[in-house]
Amino acid sequence: MMWFFLWVMWLILLFRVIGDIFRDDVLSGWGKAGWTLFVCVLPFLGVFIYLIARGRGMGRREARQAQKQEQAFRSYVQEAAADAPASGVTRADELAKLAGLHNHGDITDSEYEKAKTKVLAA
Repeated sequence: MMWFFLWVMWLILLFRVIGDIFRDDVLSGWGKAGWTLFVCVLPFLGVFIYLIARGRGMGRREARQAQKQEQAFRSYVQEAAADAPASGVTRADELAKLAGLHNHGDITDSEYEKAKTKVLAA
């Protein structure tokens, strides 16, 4: 059971290192290729040397990526909230209400067209 646990830990560490290699924006394409080759050809030595040489920046790169994702999520939510009507009434609801008023004769044809244009423009 212990060997299985250590093997799983090793795989997680290996994939985190490979993911960090490709996530790093500062590292050039040749650098990424070199590190990947080194980690794949000599996995234990490659991972340990990578952790010694570049391990300090792994946490910073991961935190930066998490901040970018959170910022993108927040901006998406803000845009979606701004586009959604505040009262919960949609354009379709407003148009249905206008059509009902027009059908009952409560508003004239010109008033209906003006209101419909106003709703569609919003």
